[in-house]
Amino acid sequence: MAWISISAIYFIVWWLMLFMVLPFGVRKVENPEPGHEHGAPANPMLIRKAIATTLLAAIVTAIVVALVNAGVFDFRGQV
Repeated sequence: MAWISISAIYFIVWWLMLFMVLPFGVRKVENPEPGHEHGAPANPMLIRKAIATTLLAAIVTAIVVALVNAGVFDFRGQV
């Protein structure tokens, strides 16, 4: 696979993983201050979630690339 294809797969997988990781560990604020959103998380831990997303996306991308190279998935086959 070309590096541009791998990059495109990684980009798509990263965004999918981000939206899957975002809800983990979210706790709402018990007594929000006036003017604050009632549903906003108390501590969103975005850096930790971005790191987890990056690692998970790298693993999933490596699996997808391995499956494509092994011939399990064929994106260039005839329709």
